[in-house]
Amino acid sequence: MEQKKLSANAHKMAVKISVFQSLVFLFYRFILRRNPKPKYQKCPSTLLQSDLSRDTLIFNLERSLLKSDSLFPYFMLVAFEAGGMIRSFILFILYPLITLMLSHEMGVKVMVMVSFFGIKKDGFRAGGAVLPKHFLEDVGLEMFKVLRKGGKRIVVSYDLPQVMIEGFLRDYLEVEVVVGREMKVVGGYYLGIMEDKTKHDLVFDELVRKERLNTGRVIGITSYNTSLHRYLFSQFCQEIYFVKRSDKRTWQTLPKSQYPKPLIFHDGRLAIRPTLMNTLALFMWGPFAVLAAAARLFVSLCIPYTLSIPILSFFGCRLTVKIDDVSSQKLNSSERKGCLFACNHRTLLDPLYVGFALKKKNIKTVTYSLSRVSEILAPIKTVRLTRDRVSDGQAMKKLLAEGDLVVCPEGTTCREPYLLRFSPLFAEISDVIVPVAVTSPATFFYGTTASGLKAFDPLFFLMDPYPTYTVQFLDPVPGVTCQDPEGKLKFEVANHVQSAIGKALDFECTYLTRKDKYLILAGNNGVVKKN
Repeated sequence: MEQKKLSANAHKMAVKISVFQSLVFLFYRFILRRNPKPKYQKCPSTLLQSDLSRDTLIFNLERSLLKSDSLFPYFMLVAFEAGGMIRSFILFILYPLITLMLSHEMGVKVMVMVSFFGIKKDGFRAGGAVLPKHFLEDVGLEMFKVLRKGGKRIVVSYDLPQVMIEGFLRDYLEVEVVVGREMKVVGGYYLGIMEDKTKHDLVFDELVRKERLNTGRVIGITSYNTSLHRYLFSQFCQEIYFVKRSDKRTWQTLPKSQYPKPLIFHDGRLAIRPTLMNTLALFMWGPFAVLAAAARLFVSLCIPYTLSIPILSFFGCRLTVKIDDVSSQKLNSSERKGCLFACNHRTLLDPLYVGFALKKKNIKTVTYSLSRVSEILAPIKTVRLTRDRVSDGQAMKKLLAEGDLVVCPEGTTCREPYLLRFSPLFAEISDVIVPVAVTSPATFFYGTTASGLKAFDPLFFLMDPYPTYTVQFLDPVPGVTCQDPEGKLKFEVANHVQSAIGKALDFECTYLTRKDKYLILAGNNGVVKKN
């Protein structure tokens, strides 16, 4: 009995101490460190006329930097790209209930749970490989200009996890400090639960307090309609600028030419921004997409070219062929034997569509990491290279002696209007090279991937409503078949072919390589598992 009394007294004492500590914390935070009442402004665009090079700017990401107020597209991207079709469909079904029946805070928690629960932390690359493209397309030009004027930039998010926003803000907007909510992890897998907001606020508080010691002013830019954000920013900033929804409607989209860092590489299957209506259209098209892809694949594999081209056109496939005059003479020459075609790389079907354009099925191609499934299903002959320069050169010369050969010197696909560096090996195996410029815009799905299963790449391309290709044969270029002791001519030829294709497509030539792409998107050197 006496022990019970002691235990009860100890519990009461612990409660008193806990309450006392909370009161001390509140007194310290809101009394001893109370700031002068901040200056409120209604129009952040006035900051464009000010010198902000010595000031710290704090942006609320979703309320003052992005044009859209909806977070659904970003969680849908995570659900689709990291979790799969079923998870994304569950999020789509739940979203109307989330918006109608739940508060904003609870709705965000549900979307986080559906999108992240059970996703492996080490395998999550959507934050750096998929989301930056869609975030950049949602940035308002007016607020971006204000952001760039700041001496130091801090971007805080109350709704989006750190893992979703950090890659985009640091790598593409060059923001020095990113404050998002951390995700809870157990056994290397996300639980789908974010940390408590109190911890997030304390980190924010400590960060801004340090900034006040280093800069003259701390200026906050947040939402006018959200009382919570208004209250928190008032604790930290000397000046606060509010963004209204009506202001966002007048914003322009940040043009690609003004990106601080060019968006050359990105991953993911979805080519559209998955808003609610776009997602509805996507799921409505899904069953028809599977049937269309199966029919198109059957026609491509089993029916002769003379019949397959009009049938594929009936099923929605589009092919446009352009031939320069000199190239036309070369291709129609009766003395022509094997011809080397060097084209830029958009999808795995590039050589197949070159064959369609030439109306030839005996064309051949070489690959580095084509999946075994794709090799078996390919309607044209494919030969896997070993990355050994001597043996690969001999294999390509042997194939060229047998007939037409298509090579993609970039070594990997690139979705954006850029050309990667051309490997010079192709320049040494033929005395005449025909550059081929190809384009293939995506509607719903991208037919390429860096971190997913490459065996599905052709299927995703064929699942688009109108799979489209434009194939343009350019004027032939002389190759390097003579002695070249210093080995410089092959690089000159490779660069010339790259620049000719770039000029024809209005693409920018780069020195980036296959390895650069895979290190950025997949965290490896481009060695893909055979599947």
